[in-house]
Amino acid sequence: MIRVRFHQAALAALVLATALPAQAHKLWLLPSHTTVSEPQWITVDASISNEIFGFERAYPVDGLQVTGPDGKPATVDNATKMHTRSVFDVQLEQEGSYRISVAQPGYFVSYKVDGERQRSRGKDADKLLAELPKNATDVKLLEVLNRLETYATLGAPNKTGLKPTGKGLELELLTHPNDLYAGETAQWKLLLDGKPAAGIKVELVPGGTRYRDSQENWTVTSDDKGIVNIQWPAAGRYFLEAGTGDKNVSNPKAAERYLQYLGTVEVLPM
Repeated sequence: MIRVRFHQAALAALVLATALPAQAHKLWLLPSHTTVSEPQWITVDASISNEIFGFERAYPVDGLQVTGPDGKPATVDNATKMHTRSVFDVQLEQEGSYRISVAQPGYFVSYKVDGERQRSRGKDADKLLAELPKNATDVKLLEVLNRLETYATLGAPNKTGLKPTGKGLELELLTHPNDLYAGETAQWKLLLDGKPAAGIKVELVPGGTRYRDSQENWTVTSDDKGIVNIQWPAAGRYFLEAGTGDKNVSNPKAAERYLQYLGTVEVLPM
């Protein structure tokens, strides 16, 4: 079990608020390539940082799932956790599109000790609760699911491996992620447990924040059918984030759940 103080920004970024959180630290995947013309390996980084696509702290990839163009698991190698990032290789050997996901279910427990608010996190709710200090009061268990995704295509794109799982907060990619162009508009659908998710804000941030004075981020909101329309201002890598919360917990000991979808896409020049 890991105990942290309530005021720590990295933890608060993961669990506070049921609306889209205005958070400093971002969780993201970054592939070395999103489109290739010949079979090859690509490398993917996973990190937590203030700066979009700047390495600061490794994000664990225990929940790594790579789905190939046929809907079956693809070949992954060299998964390693380093100091500032985790890294792994994906073999693009079959023509079509690959979904690269890290889905991290877990729990946060909030409690007070001598009037001071604290939080702990872990994957086992019973263990978390059992390890609380004996004088802990005002205990609240929160169920959390973070889903990080990015995509890569060998040759002609397809959507077989990009189908939503029906679990947590996801995107149905009506516009293929390898068909994004500067000046054009992509249309995606937000899903919550496989059903359209209305009224959810999606924040978008272009990469390269190190080299400008502002984030240049913007938000779009899903309509009553879960649809978001995103117009891309320029070519480059983009980070996107959406979050929501409800009481549809899988563990009856949890008071509520918090879900995040965090994606990385590449927009090409016209």
